[in-house]
Amino acid sequence: MTTRAGFVALIGEPNAGKSTLLNRMVGAKVSIVTHKVQTTRARIRGVALEGDSQIVFVDTPGLFRPRRRLDRAMVAAAWTGAADADLVVLLIEAHRGLTHGAQAILDGLSERAGGRRVALAINKIDRVKAEDLLALTQKMNEAFPFEKTFLISAEKGHGVDDLRLWLAQNLPEGPWLYPEDQIADLPMRMIAAEMTREKLTLRLHQELPYQLTVETENWEERKDGSARIDQVIYVARDGHKGILLGKKGETIKAVSQAARAELEEFLGRKVHLFLQVKVRPGWLDEAERYSEMGLDFRDGN
Repeated sequence: MTTRAGFVALIGEPNAGKSTLLNRMVGAKVSIVTHKVQTTRARIRGVALEGDSQIVFVDTPGLFRPRRRLDRAMVAAAWTGAADADLVVLLIEAHRGLTHGAQAILDGLSERAGGRRVALAINKIDRVKAEDLLALTQKMNEAFPFEKTFLISAEKGHGVDDLRLWLAQNLPEGPWLYPEDQIADLPMRMIAAEMTREKLTLRLHQELPYQLTVETENWEERKDGSARIDQVIYVARDGHKGILLGKKGETIKAVSQAARAELEEFLGRKVHLFLQVKVRPGWLDEAERYSEMGLDFRDGN
């Protein structure tokens, strides 16, 4: 039996559907693994098994114009994730097409992921007409030499099996990188924190997403099969706390509901999520906060 194993980086703009695609790809055979510095500096999100292949998905933070130390560390991690991966999948939304952001990622791929095999996944295909899809496929392939193009709906599952099969067949031959049954609690805590942070980013847009971090302080398994998760959101200034809580606590409530819903979908069970906001002025310069996020503090220099 020939086994294959390797790293796949999913890249794309925020909201392109990376999390949905990942959950769909990994499905029930999910194995969340610890962040191993020696294998990849981007955080590992999940492992999918397809036949004799083990596909290790690495998380790449969204790509944007960096201004601060943390921004620079995140963008460095995103490109490192893409450059270190065996295969790269660029995800774009069918109805949005080749946006400025997607074009910037294509330019970055040409410069930084030299020689990497890149597949294109056009997501949310149910939102556009067939002829528009054909035109977009042509336009994208003229803009970049993609190995293969997949038309998918991550939400509904269309085309996802074909993409997973292609990834499995094109990974390098070699032994599996992780035990088949490995599920670890610590990375789950990191993923839970990441999901909340993502919801904060979407909700707050440009206001202060990169001046906050989320850590899972406590994870308690309950007798009824549900989980209680306590998280702390660290912000750099008092003023940020007000923005985060929102009028009559509306912002934090909405974020909590959205994060809980995604966690429940990911874990497949009921979740009780409790969020607390703390002001910690210097967290942007604390190396351990970066390690907690799977980033390299030195990349921010």
